Amino acid sequence: MKILVLLKMVPDVVEELEVAADGKSLDLDFLRLIVNESDDHALEEALILKERHGGTVTAVALEAPDIDDVLFTALAKGADRAVKIEGADQTLSTRDAAGVLAATLPAVGDLLPADLILTGCQAIDDLDGFVAPLLAQALGQPYLGLVARVAPENGKAVVAKEFAGGVLGEYEVSLPAVLGVQGAEKPPRYVPVAKVRAAMKSAEIETVPAAPRPDAPSYEIGEMLKPEPVDRAEMLEGDPEAVAARICEILSERGLL
Repeated sequence: MKILVLLKMVPDVVEELEVAADGKSLDLDFLRLIVNESDDHALEEALILKERHGGTVTAVALEAPDIDDVLFTALAKGADRAVKIEGADQTLSTRDAAGVLAATLPAVGDLLPADLILTGCQAIDDLDGFVAPLLAQALGQPYLGLVARVAPENGKAVVAKEFAGGVLGEYEVSLPAVLGVQGAEKPPRYVPVAKVRAAMKSAEIETVPAAPRPDAPSYEIGEMLKPEPVDRAEMLEGDPEAVAARICEILSERGLL
């Protein structure tokens, strides 16, 4: 089984986010980036499939700060190849990123065809989660998202899709296919720093140029603003009777009682 895993760098929301001078993007100079969590789960699911059924896993990513560390980590975890797509704008929209991937992957001779293309179902800076379905459409392959488990079977894949309330639906998908992974069957494996450093010495990251994306309708961010703090909270003090009375007054004033 041949599997491609698409990895993306996203802002670490533990850090303070700052808007760039253009007012339309985040300031990348002081921004710490980490691998998207659901992409990390997609890599784990790919490695589980490789261990169970054989085959190869290739980690693919668009060029971004610190992406080399993430790709070497993927190799240290068990991926067979790591490919970095260079030359794409780091502020691509969801649709444009999918367009670049759809144009570039077939242009790299031995990446496609692949049995499965796995990626995260969404990212914290891309909550619509459209990269995978747009890529599937461009490649003419079926897509299923919110995936929690994958099992290949007779040229197809039996895929568990998660619904609200922890309900799982089971689907049979023809291969090749693109899947948006929500969570792997097991937590992403830990790899020691020493093993990552060993991969940096013994393995290589292949670099390929980004193909021009096809002209397609897109969108542009008009303005990006940080939330403004306002004093709207009223802290209620006093004994329970006084607090209860004040709550009733507030509800009455707003026409709720």
